[in-house]
Amino acid sequence: MAKCFALIGWSQPVIESMQKTGKPFVVVSLPEFEPIAKEQEIPFVSYKLDTWSDTSNSIDLFEKLKPFGADVAVPLYEETVEWAGALNSIYRDDPRVLNRAMLFRNKAMMKRKALIGGLKVGLFEEVHNPRQVEQFMDRLNEANLQLAGEEDSWVHIKPFSAAGTVGHKLLRSKEDIIKKLQEEDFPCLAESHLSGKEFSCEAYIHGGKVRFLNITEYVKLGYSNFVPAGPELQARRKLIHDHVQQLVDIFGIEYGMIHPEWFLTEKDELKFGETACRIPGGHILELVTKSYGFDALAAFVLIHDPSLTGEELNEIFPNDQEHPGIYNGNVMIYPQKKKISELIVPEELHEDPYFEDHTLVPPLSGQKLGDREGFGNHFGTINFRGEDAERMRGLLEHYQTVDFYH
Repeated sequence: MAKCFALIGWSQPVIESMQKTGKPFVVVSLPEFEPIAKEQEIPFVSYKLDTWSDTSNSIDLFEKLKPFGADVAVPLYEETVEWAGALNSIYRDDPRVLNRAMLFRNKAMMKRKALIGGLKVGLFEEVHNPRQVEQFMDRLNEANLQLAGEEDSWVHIKPFSAAGTVGHKLLRSKEDIIKKLQEEDFPCLAESHLSGKEFSCEAYIHGGKVRFLNITEYVKLGYSNFVPAGPELQARRKLIHDHVQQLVDIFGIEYGMIHPEWFLTEKDELKFGETACRIPGGHILELVTKSYGFDALAAFVLIHDPSLTGEELNEIFPNDQEHPGIYNGNVMIYPQKKKISELIVPEELHEDPYFEDHTLVPPLSGQKLGDREGFGNHFGTINFRGEDAERMRGLLEHYQTVDFYH
């Protein structure tokens, strides 16, 4: 077992899960979190993770972590992935660990590596200005044999290193290129639209092998999902497992958890979207915990430890081949108005047998809302639990349209 886990970033749920395990850990995060850490008596190293310089780098951080005996680093959010990769390169004496971490932080590099390894991906290019986006769209139109007057092929614009959907823009026409793109969007990745049923996986990797695999069903990306996925995706579990293992092999991933997103086509083909190696959004690991009966957040940390034995792995993870017999889902609630003053929860929600609880909070009087970046800034979550996947999907579809804030 690791002497001490260095948790890079801040996640209160992860910290609480690690406290329950009794395993030694230290949190490395921005200086503003230090008062909270002191109040909760959490081992803490204050560090400027948003700066990389002669005085803020992995060698310096490595030295500051020595008194704690840290020997495994774990990234908690997107911007800490390369920090954890750099530290683990030192701990394992393997510079390629950092190189692999950089794959997760550059979506263009990630796509090229996946393509070289044989996964199906969309057409993509690095672009530096709107004119190059227009040329990319023209080439897509040609490849798709578009006729004059037909709709343009859709193009997705994504920052190289942003988390999830942050900075993601969908361009449906040449007019969108003019209307939606700004100078600060460049350089970025342009890619073709992938059709099919989008879903994610949460794969715990140890020794280069998938040790536990969850499949998450997206009802609406960024709004609602449930765990495990319904019968349609579960029936293709072997296909999905094989593709996840292929991704692990291509990227050379040895330890940790990955969160790849895929598209399942009508022909039962899987197309690779992208992947991350930090805690996924949408409270997915909390749903995994509820459905499978183990602490998925603590497991996220522990799986980074190369010294775990097969016996210890079996103690951490249940058998993922056995369906847990229960579905847990949630809806993330976003106000539908720019100015809100009250929270109204319909009585029918409380009366539904699948309703578990919610974390919605009343707004400040006359509260005004700013613009939303990606799928961040939801006002709370509604949690459901039940035995029927179709009923779960119907509930999530319904409540993601309900306006709770007035």
